[in-house]
Amino acid sequence: MEDWKFSYENWVPEEQALRETLCTLGNGYFATRGAAEESSADGINYPGTYLAGGYNRLKSDIAGRTIENEDLVNWPNWLPLTFRHPKEKWFGLSEVTVVYFKQEVDLKTGVLTRQLRFRDKSNRETSLTSRRFVSMDQPHLAAMLWELTPENWSGPIEIRSALDGNICNLGVARYRQLSNCHLNITETGEAENHNFIYLVAETNQSRVRMAMAARTRISGSLPTDCSEYVYKKRKGFIAQHAIVNCEKQQSIRVEKVVAVYTSRDLAISEPALEAKNSVERAAGFSELLEEHSRVWGLLWKRCDVIVSSTERTQQVLRLHIFHLLQTVSVHSAGMDVGLPARGWHGEAYRGHIFWDELFIFSFLNFRIPELTRDLLMYRYRRLPEARLAAREAGYRGAMFPWQSGSNGREESQIIHMNPKSGRWIPDNTFRQRHINAAVAYNVWQYYQTTNNVTFLSWYGAEIVFEIALFWSSLTTWSEEKQRFEIKGVVGPDEYHTQYPGTDSTGLNNNAYTNLMAVWVLQFALKLPDLIHYERIEELYAKLHISEPEVQRWRDICKLMFIPFLDPVGPVISQFEGYEKLQELDWNKYRKTEDDMLRLDRILESEGDDVNRYKASKQADVLMLFYLFSTEKLIELFSMLGYRFTPECIAENIAYYEPRTSHGSTLSTIVHAWVLARSDRKRSWGDFQTALLSDVEDIQGGTTPEGIHLGAMAGSVDLVQRCFTGLVIYNDELLLNPVLPDKIYYMELRLKYREHWFSLRITQEKLVLAADKEWTDEIAINIRGTVTRFKAGEVHEFPLKQS
Repeated sequence: MEDWKFSYENWVPEEQALRETLCTLGNGYFATRGAAEESSADGINYPGTYLAGGYNRLKSDIAGRTIENEDLVNWPNWLPLTFRHPKEKWFGLSEVTVVYFKQEVDLKTGVLTRQLRFRDKSNRETSLTSRRFVSMDQPHLAAMLWELTPENWSGPIEIRSALDGNICNLGVARYRQLSNCHLNITETGEAENHNFIYLVAETNQSRVRMAMAARTRISGSLPTDCSEYVYKKRKGFIAQHAIVNCEKQQSIRVEKVVAVYTSRDLAISEPALEAKNSVERAAGFSELLEEHSRVWGLLWKRCDVIVSSTERTQQVLRLHIFHLLQTVSVHSAGMDVGLPARGWHGEAYRGHIFWDELFIFSFLNFRIPELTRDLLMYRYRRLPEARLAAREAGYRGAMFPWQSGSNGREESQIIHMNPKSGRWIPDNTFRQRHINAAVAYNVWQYYQTTNNVTFLSWYGAEIVFEIALFWSSLTTWSEEKQRFEIKGVVGPDEYHTQYPGTDSTGLNNNAYTNLMAVWVLQFALKLPDLIHYERIEELYAKLHISEPEVQRWRDICKLMFIPFLDPVGPVISQFEGYEKLQELDWNKYRKTEDDMLRLDRILESEGDDVNRYKASKQADVLMLFYLFSTEKLIELFSMLGYRFTPECIAENIAYYEPRTSHGSTLSTIVHAWVLARSDRKRSWGDFQTALLSDVEDIQGGTTPEGIHLGAMAGSVDLVQRCFTGLVIYNDELLLNPVLPDKIYYMELRLKYREHWFSLRITQEKLVLAADKEWTDEIAINIRGTVTRFKAGEVHEFPLKQS
């Protein structure tokens, strides 16, 4: 059971912000950080409730200019529950001596439990157990239960249950100089006959209204049941108060059930009306918990990954799956929300959607592909804004933004603050045009896994064609090189945004970007073979795709320029001119800096510029080996007329790995993946670093601002696809398992084209079982041997580990 529990055994105030993030509870509709019910934003605690896709824009005057940012809003706090003795302060851990403390998330059932025993200044000892959950069964509901026991005292206490709308976005220190108050509280009230209070808030720009209603019930083993409440309110705040007589060692129970609705919801009349009705009709804590736990059980049946290892691997993998399923669930389907890089767990990156879905979708494709489809529709619905962005930049097709929020406009920062120097500096990372390739790649991976031709025909193909038109128009012909090239972009590395000593931003011929553009064009050229010709004709007419345009795609696929450090290879150049950069004295900074994760900030604080050096924030060239099989890369380079062999991969890894600072949590995911077959010891080390990156907050303070969802899902996908050697290539499912030495066995279930199958892999063998509900005979290639599976069949394959 310990592998299902994520626990903290002592009270450490300076760790509370991290713990609150990792103890966040959510259901895909909204999420609430793991702050204590009695706490407020006080420098130690930071309560936060975030609505999936709940954004608002504000303007700020900073560094001599006016900028507008769109933020994920911290909505009213539904947690407040506390008590006090007559004429004394309200309970808080800073006011008492903590005798015993334990906080634990039950990953299996999605319940956060806190157990306390504390002594106040009058030597009264009290035990408190609190449990709470955000319902995975009913997306608009959350509930908590307090069990408070006087250990050595008796007497009256006053209990307060409240809703607090006096909330601003203060969760990220470097954003606090910017405008951060997004809410207007438009209404508060109570319903005395039903023992509930309510509060209505509205964002001051996007005009999204949220209503919360809270019902509180108090009972105990003695006849202390409370039915008389006093309602108190002040601006933006409403509370229920009750006086309860306590007897020594006799527990009282305080149950709080909360309903949350917004003006964005479907099938409602009005948010406040729905919230009131919902909380009035809601069952009690125990009944709600039973149904909530049942739904979590169904999710784990689909999504669990069982790993036997000497390390903490199993527990943390489940923590990662848990947070992924709290960020996107069946309740977010139809809400038109994307997949935020930092979850709905905090305010980092302002809740924006980046390319991290590239690392996340594979897990969902093989488990709950319906969610992937819905997330891809987030991109499809924003095609008009992407088309406008392309047109305004002088290109055809659709140019998706590097950072996306509510409506799909570019939300990347114009400037950002370096917390190490305190200076505001330009931010040119919006030039990461490879986000467009990521969107198309995600369409392809979804189609490959599901064979959903209907989606590809009606939505996916249009996305891909528009992105193909963009790459084609961004690509120019070089008479000097006699090849096509792409100029003025930024690669996945992010450190390098311009050439040293120049004022113009962007780099030429980033190898990853160029090859991904070729891959997208190749995908677009395949589409007429995958969907009905009439639909192709419709899309060609709608998007004004002519035969000369299609011929241009074919030409680019044969003549795109890929830079190499040496004209004859084998090391791919990260971008044209990379070889002219200086080598960094890595040893110097390893001696003087606690970590080198954000080398760009270190150098800027010294008056230097990371653009001058061969130093990367994260995998760039190596991303190619993460996304594509060796066979596919050889095919792509051969099509372009470049020599590329399997041995080239090892030489590229050896060159770039020591020149990477891993300033992104995604970087160790990629390095673990590409090293998995050639250097299993180093790969395992990178895997463990990625696995623990949030649990141990290896970036020194970023996780309290929100989890790193890409790294979380990516670490699970390493187990799911990399360790199993799972690849879909040429319309065939291939398995080639190679377990790390420290994994004894693993078990998981996968869904491939509507068919579930189970895998159990040890160091010696693979056992693959087809689900009893299979309707077709499916062929699976296991280490070069094709085996056909029928419903209910089980096959065993010996494995000789290399």
